Amino acid sequence: MDWLEALRRLREAREPAVIVTLAIVRGHAPRNGGAKMVVSRGAIIGTVGGGNLEATAIDRARSLLASGSTDPELITLKLSDKTTTEYGVQCCGGEVTLMLEPVPVVPAVAIFGLGHVGLELARILARQEFELHLIDSRAEMLAPERLGVPGESGVLADAVALVHVQHEPVPEAGLAALPTGAHVLVMTHDHVEDLAIVDQALRREGLASIGLIGSRSKWARFKVKLAELGHDDASFARVSTPIGIPEVAGKAPATIAVSVAARILELVERARADDDAGDEAGDDAG
Repeated sequence: MDWLEALRRLREAREPAVIVTLAIVRGHAPRNGGAKMVVSRGAIIGTVGGGNLEATAIDRARSLLASGSTDPELITLKLSDKTTTEYGVQCCGGEVTLMLEPVPVVPAVAIFGLGHVGLELARILARQEFELHLIDSRAEMLAPERLGVPGESGVLADAVALVHVQHEPVPEAGLAALPTGAHVLVMTHDHVEDLAIVDQALRREGLASIGLIGSRSKWARFKVKLAELGHDDASFARVSTPIGIPEVAGKAPATIAVSVAARILELVERARADDDAGDEAGDDAG
């Protein structure tokens, strides 16, 4: 398996990884410049030459995975019998610089309902490094001629995201396939469907956020129904409605989509900042 295929599989499995590249070679080394290796928590794919240089790279890559760091690093090692590392001596006679590039798990976003707003929102979010789930109870809303095909034409033509298109006659069933940390956006054509999705989303642990399209009066009615289903004020606080950012007003589908996309990007960046702050606090404590 080559490193690109390894990364693809790890991304689909939502496993973080580190790409290790033999970036610079001076003198003799076990492999030529450009050799790559992918390191995950449980696997190593490829090789940058074995020996102490590879063991050192693997150890550092695993440290990056453990800390959750997303910053690339450079490591320079002398392959000399006069230089001893933690993993022994490697006496090829040269010097190498390794580049370590963390590949974190991408954020996951699920859009329930691909009507006018959902379609415009998919158009925007598909151009982000996301895992994007598009879910609707109506098969025609998910037809290739409507969504398009990545690389050809339509909404998904220039998709960067890993897109999953799911026809779910009972749309709340789509929640089961979502990874931990997913952002859920509820905007179906049917208030009954919206209510069922919100109800089940509130019963699902580990979701990053739940956003509901609609008015404050709609949410007031929903809270009554959700209370009857056993939810309380703590549950209600997990739901953001109306979704979007207040600074972007307007009722046109494309405008609402921009507002909602901005809110999702804000939540993603806030989570990254919190993770970085946690890493720095851990470094200070050490």
